[in-house]
Amino acid sequence: MADLLIDPSLLGIKTTPVPAPQAVAKKGPDKAGYYWGTGRRKSAVARVRIKPGQGKMVINGKEMKEFFKAENDRRAVMAPITSVKSETKFDVFANVEGGGPTGQAGAVLLGIARALKDYDDNFLPALRDGGFLTRDGRMKERKKPGQKGARKKFQFSKR
Repeated sequence: MADLLIDPSLLGIKTTPVPAPQAVAKKGPDKAGYYWGTGRRKSAVARVRIKPGQGKMVINGKEMKEFFKAENDRRAVMAPITSVKSETKFDVFANVEGGGPTGQAGAVLLGIARALKDYDDNFLPALRDGGFLTRDGRMKERKKPGQKGARKKFQFSKR
């Protein structure tokens, strides 16, 4: 008897039909020919535009070597373009704000990867295998009430 199904309409329950999921349309270039990608990492947010070109990298109006002083940050920003073997095929323009240098580099990396994915679907396996399309969700832990910080507590006094 437990395996009998009851029609919800007999119980007076109104049901609404669930619409079929819509296919996501592939984004094309904007009027100026740019492909856009948004990247986030910690508290940094990057708006990235790519366009077929000679390999120019401009971040907040500066060349990449001026903006990112650390070599590991520059390597991280170039990683998605290197993985699809297109170092000199795209001009990249990024506006990034918030966070520190490493967080900003991670945000630009994700923005470039998302823009490359929209540019050509054939880039998707290489970008996914490299882990460039995965948003790093690690954030700073919030301060707890009645404590000194997120984990640090005031010294306990027995007497």
